[in-house]
Amino acid sequence: QVQLVESGGGLVQAGGSLRLSCAASGIIFCINDMAWYRQTPGKQRELVATITSGGNTNYADSVKGRFTISRDNSNKTLCLQMNSLKPEDTAVYYCHANDKVFYREFWGQGTLVTVSS
Repeated sequence: QVQLVESGGGLVQAGGSLRLSCAASGIIFCINDMAWYRQTPGKQRELVATITSGGNTNYADSVKGRFTISRDNSNKTLCLQMNSLKPEDTAVYYCHANDKVFYREFWGQGTLVTVSS
């Protein structure tokens, strides 16, 4: 059974930091491209950051220079370090796995990040 379990969300003041983690099980983690998405009520889920199986990263313009995505293949963990948080970063953050070998994708249940002004 595949599971992606996010943790690390919470309430933080603007300018603060949070570190999200996603623990994966049931997948061959190292072959998956991984990503973080976020969603606010009434809006579409948006891509925040991606990291390929080879370690290449990409970021949404809105988070460049503030967020850092990383992965630990040995521990099957994906992380998102979020610094200089802004109220507009408030959202539910989701972990996503894209298995391009077996053509499957998986989502976590989400973790809520709230940034107060």
